[in-house]
Amino acid sequence: MGAEGSAPVLVTGGSGFVGSHLVQRLLERGYDVHATVRGTADAAKVRPLRLMQEAHPGRLSLFEADLLTPGAFDEAMSGCRVVFHVASPFRVPEKIKDGRREMVDPALLGTRNVLAAIERTHTVDQLVLTSTVGAIFGDYADVAAMDDGVLSERYFNTTSTVENNPYHYAKTVAERAAWDAEAAQGRWRMVSVNPGLILGPSLTPASESGSLFLLQELFKGYFFYGAPDFSFTTVDVREVADAHIAAAENPAAKGRYILAAAAMTSFHEMSRIIRTRHPRDLRLPRTALPHWPVRVLGPAFGLSQDYIRKHLGIRFRVDNSRSVNELGITYRPIEQTLLDHYEAWRSQRAAK
Repeated sequence: MGAEGSAPVLVTGGSGFVGSHLVQRLLERGYDVHATVRGTADAAKVRPLRLMQEAHPGRLSLFEADLLTPGAFDEAMSGCRVVFHVASPFRVPEKIKDGRREMVDPALLGTRNVLAAIERTHTVDQLVLTSTVGAIFGDYADVAAMDDGVLSERYFNTTSTVENNPYHYAKTVAERAAWDAEAAQGRWRMVSVNPGLILGPSLTPASESGSLFLLQELFKGYFFYGAPDFSFTTVDVREVADAHIAAAENPAAKGRYILAAAAMTSFHEMSRIIRTRHPRDLRLPRTALPHWPVRVLGPAFGLSQDYIRKHLGIRFRVDNSRSVNELGITYRPIEQTLLDHYEAWRSQRAAK
């Protein structure tokens, strides 16, 4: 798929953590890009995209679109061949008050609105959907039941509900709705990318992204007394952007692609990595907490005993071979991702 002179591509959620990196990468590769944002009046959020417009004159068009408004994506999608559907809210469970309204509606109804626009836009022949590893498993304990206890694309999350892990549930039903829509027609094809916890330098300030919130708690000293034994599947936002483009450009790409390093990283390892370059940051934990205080105190921090039982101390391997072999992704070391993430966070705080 050549970029020069070809049809434009659409990125939904263009001002978000992943969306802004994807827009930047597409422009650098010579694509004309349509990007949707919730509101063009939010100057701080849209500023990185405005800078990209200046750097690539005439190549980036911004459109306002709300996930919950039927027909909102038609204008932005007009004439596009590829749709990257990135927009979907991500919040950590303790920040969610109404799972259906805050998570499921935007994810599922938003995806349905994008799918309806694709049905009406006959130039579109490809959808790349941003899903998550959370559409593969609900809780870490679920992975133990997979072949050899290794996380693989072959599985779908069957344990999450609106009440229990609404974010994972929302992304699962949205991804399933998209696969059903693809199966029902023959004009366009779909690939989904399923990233773990996305880290790395943010182009946009104060994102509501849960991945940034989690590390912010670490950086701000929330765990300074010791790091609880929670581990995460991780991926750099720049690899996520590259994988979206590779999924669109490689005609053999199909199905789902896990985007995550083969090994998980714990809170304690994250703080140890950052302390190698910032040894005097006293907010970062120096020790790993034993499990018992987490079990005792966890509920005070919004962690249920059920969540603690299904996540604390659990680690598993990740089979990322499809992303490496078919999308050509090279995973940079977690050290580089984390340090870049931390430096960007510090410079943005200093700029406020």
